[in-house]
Amino acid sequence: MVMAMFLAHLVGDYVLQWDELARWKSRELSGVIAHSVIVFAVTAFMAGLFDPTWWRGVLLISLSHFAIDALSLYSNRLSIRPLRRYMIDQILHIAFIILALIMGGYLEWGQIPQGILASAAASPALTALTGYIFITMPAWVLLKFVVYGMMNGQAPNFPAGPNKFVGISERIVITTLVISGQFLFVPLVALPHVLMDWPRVADRRDHVYLAEFIGSVLLAVGVGLGLSALVL
Repeated sequence: MVMAMFLAHLVGDYVLQWDELARWKSRELSGVIAHSVIVFAVTAFMAGLFDPTWWRGVLLISLSHFAIDALSLYSNRLSIRPLRRYMIDQILHIAFIILALIMGGYLEWGQIPQGILASAAASPALTALTGYIFITMPAWVLLKFVVYGMMNGQAPNFPAGPNKFVGISERIVITTLVISGQFLFVPLVALPHVLMDWPRVADRRDHVYLAEFIGSVLLAVGVGLGLSALVL
């Protein structure tokens, strides 16, 4: 159940939050409601695969998600930096997921990290799927917020077009290479991206692009190493 709830969060809060829904959610409460319904459906589905009677946990996760996003909508009027708002939002979501798992008996107070690691090791297929889902849209959004927030102190730029899918594909391949122990091929995967965007790479003033690119590669390598330790 533990890894299933983390996977449900990644899918509901990122993969199934397309661009128009994200813009709608940032403007109107009705968008928050629509997003929260999706989170509820994904959470209920994943929980139902392991314990169909665990409705208290599903409701706690879903209702808290709605409350946090609703507060975030109104906090847009406050002068809170985007990176800080994003981190608070995600920390609160994860905290309520952990609280629901504790109340359901799937984790124990004082043994939370150990319990999560034990659950990850006990469900290798689900853990691998969670890791791979993380390096798709969740990693893209995380990198945008962290890089733009730390380097420019502003909201991230989410450009339209295929760029995000190029980065996602690279991270998937790099993670797979690391898991299989083929570390020498990692630079070869990143090389086409470097050559394709060489003017930006060569422009040392484009710090945001370079930081995002390097962060993407390091994140994929880190996830690959983590999955290797947990599921192999």
